[in-house]
Amino acid sequence: MYDICCVGHITLDKVVTTKSVVHMSGGTSFYFSNAIRNMDVKYTLVTGLAESEMHVVEELRAKGIEVFVTPSAHTVYFENIYPENQDHRTQRVLQKADPFTVEQLSAVQARYYHLGPLLADDMPVALIKALSERGKISLDAQGYLRKVENRNVIPIDWPAKKEALQYIDILKANEHEMEVLTGHKTVPEAARVLAGWGVKEVVITLGSMGSVIFHNNTFYDIPAYSPTTVIDATGCGDTYMAGYLYQRSKGAGFKEAGEFAAAMATLKIESSGPFTGTPEDVEALLANSKERVIATR
Repeated sequence: MYDICCVGHITLDKVVTTKSVVHMSGGTSFYFSNAIRNMDVKYTLVTGLAESEMHVVEELRAKGIEVFVTPSAHTVYFENIYPENQDHRTQRVLQKADPFTVEQLSAVQARYYHLGPLLADDMPVALIKALSERGKISLDAQGYLRKVENRNVIPIDWPAKKEALQYIDILKANEHEMEVLTGHKTVPEAARVLAGWGVKEVVITLGSMGSVIFHNNTFYDIPAYSPTTVIDATGCGDTYMAGYLYQRSKGAGFKEAGEFAAAMATLKIESSGPFTGTPEDVEALLANSKERVIATR
C-alpha cells in the first residue's frame, strides 16, 4: 500500500522563455515525482512513454522513485512558450501517447491517487471511478481542458465533468481552468459550483496572486511567497500539488498544507527543471516569510 500514487505521462518538453530555450523531460508525473521524492511518504508513479525514452524512467528510479511503466507507441511531446509574465503560456503538442486503462492500474493500491492527464483522452472516467473505490482521488483538471488541433492546444470544456467530478476528492485548477469548467470568473462562485458537483476540496491556483482552498463551505486564502528570482514556471502547479498532498497525507489541515505547497512552488520557480529541495528547505522559507511579515507590522 502506497501513501500516494501519481498517474500521468512523462513528456518531452521544449520550454521557451524570454531568457532561454531548454529541452527537458516534463509532465505532471515528472514534476510531481521529483518534488515528492525527498518527502517521508511511500510513493509510486504510474507512467506511459515510448521505449526510446525509458532512460528518463531509469533516471527517476536512480533517484529512489518507484515507477510502473505502461508501454506506449509514442511519448507526449510538448512545446511550452512563456512570455515575460510567466503566469501564462502557449502550448503545442507534437506527439501523443496511448491512454491509460483500468487494467494497467489494477495492481497498484494507494491511499491517494493523483491524476495528471495532459490531454483530454489520457484517462477515461471509468479509470477515475475504479480508483475512487480504492483511495482518495486528486485531479489536476488541465488535461481534460486541452484539445489538440494541428498541433496547437485548444482550450475546451470537459463534456464528462459532472459524471467524473463526483468521484474527485481534491481538484486542482487555475483561474482559467475554473472559468472553463464552471463559466464563472470569480473564485468563490467557481469553487461553490465545483463543490456542488461533488468535489470535496477545491484548490484554485492563481499564480503570483496565491491560491484558494475551498472545503465544507470554508475558504482558505493562501499567499504566494516572493521568489528571489523568476526563472521557469513550468511544473509549479505540479510542485504545489506534491506539497499539498504530502501534507494532507500526513494529516495537515487545509491552510497548513496550502502554505507548504505554495512555498514549494516558490522554490521551484527559482530554477529550471523540477523541485529538488527537502521539507526543511520549505519550512525555512515559510519561517523566513512569516518573520518578514511580523517585522513589517
